[in-house]
Amino acid sequence: MSNVTADRRVQDDWWAKPIPENVFWGEGLYLETAQIFRFMKSKRERAVELGSHVSCYAGVSFALGENGTCSVGDFTLLNGALLMADEHIQIGSYCLVSWNVGIADSDFHPIDAAQRRIDCMALAPYFKDRPPRPALKTAPVIIGNGVWIGMNAVVLKGVTIGDNSVVAAGSIVSKSVPPNVVVAGNPAVVVKQL
Repeated sequence: MSNVTADRRVQDDWWAKPIPENVFWGEGLYLETAQIFRFMKSKRERAVELGSHVSCYAGVSFALGENGTCSVGDFTLLNGALLMADEHIQIGSYCLVSWNVGIADSDFHPIDAAQRRIDCMALAPYFKDRPPRPALKTAPVIIGNGVWIGMNAVVLKGVTIGDNSVVAAGSIVSKSVPPNVVVAGNPAVVVKQL
């Protein structure tokens, strides 16, 4: 059972477009709306893979670049999370990802000021002499099984979060997190062993 119909639409959805063809899912998928894929530009054959009994509630957004992919394990709940991938984000099974959580596998803009200036020009849609965008660094984000990420937390590129760990609300996770701990703060640090 699922609320996604055979024509890749969400039952009673206000969003007119179907789920993109490069999104795959297991049984029991729940989507509040297909609008969660509106910023998905991935050209990958399997851009998004959602496990069985995944739930995606209001405000979730899969913002994937042309080469971005995302996989979500069984029985994971996403509620208002922004998943930004130019390479890959992997979320395990039995995870809870709360409101306004941002997960990014890239900085999406150069750190160097001169390169950022070029990037600003490259992103201006009506600038007639638009240069190509500078190369951007990416690193996959891996979130283990049984992880809970509290509201307003941010998980940055290259981070791995170990199984069963908890990221406290509002934390900025810039370094990998071991299994079975609670992290909190900016930058996030271990505050408790589970």
